[in-house]
Amino acid sequence: MICGRTEQGVLYAAKRGGSAVGYCALSIRVGTRDEQGWHSGIAHFTEHTIFKGTEHKSASVINSYLDRLGGELNAYTTKEEIVIHATVLKEDLGKAGSLLLELATCPTFPEKEIETERGVVIDEIQQYKDSPADDVYDRFEEKLFEGHPLGGPILGRTASVRRITSAELRDFVKAKFRPEAMAFTVVADVDERILERQAKKLIAKYFPDKFEGTPVAGIRPLAAPLPGLPKFDITKDKHNHEVNAVIGAPAPSLYEEDERLAAILLGNILAGPASNSILNEILRERNGWVYAVENSYTQYADTGIMAICLGCDRANLDKCLASVHKEVLKMQTIPLSEARLRAAKKQLLGQLAISSDNGESQCLAMGKSLLAWGSVTADDEVRRRIESITAEDLRAVAIRIFSPEVTSRMVFL
Repeated sequence: MICGRTEQGVLYAAKRGGSAVGYCALSIRVGTRDEQGWHSGIAHFTEHTIFKGTEHKSASVINSYLDRLGGELNAYTTKEEIVIHATVLKEDLGKAGSLLLELATCPTFPEKEIETERGVVIDEIQQYKDSPADDVYDRFEEKLFEGHPLGGPILGRTASVRRITSAELRDFVKAKFRPEAMAFTVVADVDERILERQAKKLIAKYFPDKFEGTPVAGIRPLAAPLPGLPKFDITKDKHNHEVNAVIGAPAPSLYEEDERLAAILLGNILAGPASNSILNEILRERNGWVYAVENSYTQYADTGIMAICLGCDRANLDKCLASVHKEVLKMQTIPLSEARLRAAKKQLLGQLAISSDNGESQCLAMGKSLLAWGSVTADDEVRRRIESITAEDLRAVAIRIFSPEVTSRMVFL
């Protein structure tokens, strides 16, 4: 893999893959937490509407540009980044990369197209509200980070989205889509030096001026000090068929390297995607109390959030909550045996290896890593750090995250 920063300030990484398919992504260090002074939801609305026209292409041309090559164009928004990415045959990577950079540097936000997309985004907001599992988690996160920029909903609020104008979108892109806040990543079965040269050439085309600042090596400045984050226990009767519950708390941040890896392993042991995770085995496989139970761990620049999310019948709620409490308490008080710890690490490493075998996943992960650290951590180093996690490390992070003094709960009946 080759990593670097162009003279225009854009971070880049190129990695050789093993497929006829090529992947490229443009990651931009701006998300929901950066909306102070703007209408709520503008980051997500920008992600939707940059496809609606540029100075050189209409919305219809953009929509069909990669389609006619058999490729795909997509984007997403998080609390801390907007990512535009494409999948094409490797010989068409130049066209895909050029399109991504064009979308980010000269969108026009035509009024007619904006009005059409506004309806789409408002429908998306309503769909989330109609999904209790999604809605309860969003409300949990908003409450947990109440008063902090991380508390804002990614989709925004309907009333706010209605007020976003084409002019505001242009101002937002001008202010936030800076080259020093961008990372361009490519994965393809092409020599990495060739990929690097192509990436630099494209970036120079869309950012012709040399960057005169002194960008920090990828690290996001903190938006604001975190509040005290008081715990809460909220139950709302939504008259749903299914009960949805979230039990969680603040967790290690992106920059707490050892603690966050221990937290990832802890979450995987408790309620990871495999059926043999502790809560999956007890709540679903053994007793059939839940429709689903999963662990969610999101890492931000200055904090994180870990939550156990489950859906069940009302009659099973108390049993489920008691089981979650019991198993978390075990993780806090009884160190894992050497054999169980070794098996848990093996499982996580296998999951990570399978995930990283996907070129698109690699490309997106590289962009996130560049924006966070200014470099991409080698797989061998990640493996070494996971292998070094001890039973006491796991116990300590379980105590930190799920301490009764900080653990909160939200239930939608």
